[in-house]
Amino acid sequence: MKRIFYGWKMVGAATGLQFLQAGLMTQAFGAYVAVLSEERGWSKTELSGAAALQQMEVALLGPVLGWLLDRFGPRVFVRAGVVLFGLGLMALSRIDTLPAFYACFVLIALGTSFCGFFPLNVALIHWFERWRTRAMSSMSIGLAFGGIVVPLVAWSLQTHGWRVTALASGVLAIVIGLPLASMIYNRPEDRGEVVDGVSPRESSTAREQIVEKAQDPTRDFTAREALRTQAFWLLSLGHGFALFVVHAVTVHAIAHLKEGLGYSLEQAALVITLVTLSQIGGVAIGWWIGDRYDKRLIAAACMLMHMTGLLMLTYAVNAAMVCAFAVLHGVAWGLRGPFMQALRADYFGRSAIGMILGLSFLIIMIGQIGGPMIAGLCADLTGNYRLGFTLLALLVGLGSIFFLAAKQPARPLR
Repeated sequence: MKRIFYGWKMVGAATGLQFLQAGLMTQAFGAYVAVLSEERGWSKTELSGAAALQQMEVALLGPVLGWLLDRFGPRVFVRAGVVLFGLGLMALSRIDTLPAFYACFVLIALGTSFCGFFPLNVALIHWFERWRTRAMSSMSIGLAFGGIVVPLVAWSLQTHGWRVTALASGVLAIVIGLPLASMIYNRPEDRGEVVDGVSPRESSTAREQIVEKAQDPTRDFTAREALRTQAFWLLSLGHGFALFVVHAVTVHAIAHLKEGLGYSLEQAALVITLVTLSQIGGVAIGWWIGDRYDKRLIAAACMLMHMTGLLMLTYAVNAAMVCAFAVLHGVAWGLRGPFMQALRADYFGRSAIGMILGLSFLIIMIGQIGGPMIAGLCADLTGNYRLGFTLLALLVGLGSIFFLAAKQPARPLR
C-alpha cells in the first residue's frame, strides 16, 4: 500500500490548530463582545480596541517573525504559541478591568502569531509546490469549522458565564493543541521526504522537473526584491481591503444581529454557523479550482461577493437577506482566504516567503484594525451599524481593483 505523504498529515494537524483558534476565540470573539458589552458596560469602540490591539501586535511582529521563521523554521514557534494562546484565555477568565482585558489580548495575540495561519502557511509552503493551493485550502477548513463551535461557545457564555468559558477554552487549547503542534516540521527533509512527496526515483516526470529547475536561469525573490514590485503592494492592499469586512463581521456581526435586527444571541450564533458552512463550501471550491484558474481574478470576484453580502446584512428586512449575507460572505471568505498566501508563494517563491508574508502584514493591518474600529465607532456615534457597514462594503468593493492590477512579476535572474 502506498505510504501517505507526511505533508498531508501536517495539513491535518494545521487544520486542527486553526479549528481550535477559530472556535475558541477568532470567530467566537463577537459573542464575547455582546456579553461583555451588556455585563460590564464597555462600549463597542472599547471592545473593538482589543481586537485592533491584537491585530496591531500581529502586524508589528510580522517582519520579525517572518525573519525568524525563515531562519529557524516554524516548528518551535508553533509549540510555544499554543501554550501562550491557552494561557491568554485562562488569564481572560480572571480580568475585571478594561486594561486587564487588553493585556490578555496582547498575550492571546502573541500566541496566535506563533501558532496561527502565518507560521502554518510558511510550513506548508515549504512542503508543497504542485498542490500548494489545495493544501492551504484544506487547512482553511479548520478556520471555517471553528464557526460551527460558536453556538456552543454562545451557549456556554449564557449558561456558565464568560469566566468559566474562557478558562475551559484555555485548558482545551493546550491539551489538544500541543499534540497537534508536535506534528509540524520545518521542511520535508526533516522527515526524509521531498516536496509534494514525489521521489525522483519514483517518477520520470519528477526527474524532468528537477533537471528543468536546475537549468532555469531565474530564482526566487529576496524580500528586498519583492518590495520593489508592484505586485507585492497590490496583493497586500487587496488583502487588507478584504479584511475590512472579514474582521468587522467577526467582531460586530453578532451584536448587529442582536441589537439591530432583534435576534437572540443563540439565533445570531446560528447565522455565524451558516457563514461557516458557506465558508467550507468556498474552501471546497478553492480546493478544486485553485490550481487550475487565475487566483488573482477569483480573488477580485470574491471582493464583490464580500461587498454584496455585507450590504445584505446591513439593510436586511427578512431572514432571506440575512441568509444571503451568510452564503455570499462565507463562500467568498473560504474561497479567497487561502489564495492570499498561495499567490505570494507563486509570485515570489519559497526562499524568503516568511519575511515577505511578515512584511505584508504591516499593510494588511489597515483592514484588520480599521474594519472593527470603523464599525464600532460608527455604531457608538449613530446607535447602529448601518453607516459603518456601508462604508466598509464600499471599501471592499473598491479593493477588487487591486487584485485585477496585480500581475505576476518577472522572476530575477540567478
